Amino acid sequence: MALGTPMIPRTITIHLGTPKAAARNVTVPFRDYLKNVASSEIYPTWPESALRANIYAITSFALNRVYTHFYRAQGYAFDITSSTSYDQAFIHGRAVYDSISRVVDEQFNSYIVRQGHIEPMFASYCNGTTARCNGLSQWGSYNLANQNYTPIRILRHFYGNNVEIVTDAPEGDIMPSYPGRLLRRGDQGEDVRTVQTMVRRIARNFPAIPVVAVSPAGVFNGDTDAAVRMFQRVMGLTSDGIVGSNTWYRLLSIFNAVKHLNELDSEGIRPADIETVFSSNLRLGDVGVDVMIIQSYLNFIATHHAEIPYLCVDGIFGLTTDQAVRAFQQAYDLKVDGVVGRETFNRLMSAYSEIYRTLSAEQRYLVFPNYAFSQGDTGENVRLIQIMLDEAAGLNPALQPLAINGIYDAATTIAVRDFQRASNLIISGDVDILTWNALVEDQEGT
Repeated sequence: MALGTPMIPRTITIHLGTPKAAARNVTVPFRDYLKNVASSEIYPTWPESALRANIYAITSFALNRVYTHFYRAQGYAFDITSSTSYDQAFIHGRAVYDSISRVVDEQFNSYIVRQGHIEPMFASYCNGTTARCNGLSQWGSYNLANQNYTPIRILRHFYGNNVEIVTDAPEGDIMPSYPGRLLRRGDQGEDVRTVQTMVRRIARNFPAIPVVAVSPAGVFNGDTDAAVRMFQRVMGLTSDGIVGSNTWYRLLSIFNAVKHLNELDSEGIRPADIETVFSSNLRLGDVGVDVMIIQSYLNFIATHHAEIPYLCVDGIFGLTTDQAVRAFQQAYDLKVDGVVGRETFNRLMSAYSEIYRTLSAEQRYLVFPNYAFSQGDTGENVRLIQIMLDEAAGLNPALQPLAINGIYDAATTIAVRDFQRASNLIISGDVDILTWNALVEDQEGT
């Protein structure tokens, strides 16, 4: 997904020409790609320090393209091109040099970053003779290596003293940036938080777009809806507040542009930008609120799938929860590994909604509509929340009675916070599946 921790991709897809040229795409192991490019761009007889510095730059440039989904955000079906006017010199099928192959193998999981940044640096470079640029000079690196410069000293000579090398980066498959499900008002999750992060930063360059509040992060509330609609209007998209693939990738492309992520003077992705609201991977042995959320969704889906066991919503990812996750993955044609990652989480959300839509109005009563409610929402479900809050206040003297008007106003937010505090829930002021179900349990206990 966008805005995560960078990984070394197992493969990379190269367009054999300029971006718009009618050329073939080829997919090769990323390690082989680096060996090919380095063998095409630098000399194998150069000093070791020059080879290493150049291969760090080559690796970082390519990873920047992959990490920012630079071409895929523009609708292309590849990660990088073979055109040196745009990217790097890749010659499909060429032989590689042993000295270059060895260095690539030794520093395969390493790349350049600027201090305080997350993303692989856009390490632009040129040969330094027939072409000059603001980045690394390849022949200049050769000269510095002959002066006994170390690889990091060569890189800092060209890119500045605030660059450093990330080592032992994890390797993994390139995942699509787009989550694969429509995101709209009431949705929640890590992908919603990413939308909020992107649109909040874009708004600084496009004043017509309202700024999304920092909180509640990960809940597609009224502020997020208004910001998405205005973004769509400014960009000439259908202004419906729904983040589908077109809106997602336009957000990502503009986010890359305003932050200069594909330039040497990048504003950078910082740790705060990738802080997660929801755990990205839940598995056997994990504990916490995120596990409770997964258990609650699984319990509802289990009412329509006998093979999924009913769970105690205790926040402990034990053997029964593992069994339920695997049964769900099997039923919905997902990889059966017991891990609730992005794909499984999003399929849980969509499966819940699909089942909810098949229920009659009578069956839906008191069932969470898979819509996280927050201040600014209106309607019958808000009225139901207020009724449940008011009845909870009748049972608990620590809670205050609430006017029932169908408007999720400031008083409702305060009442929700008070109820969450009394119920030992996360105090957010929003009604998610855990708060909703806790309200329902209060009703059923009366």
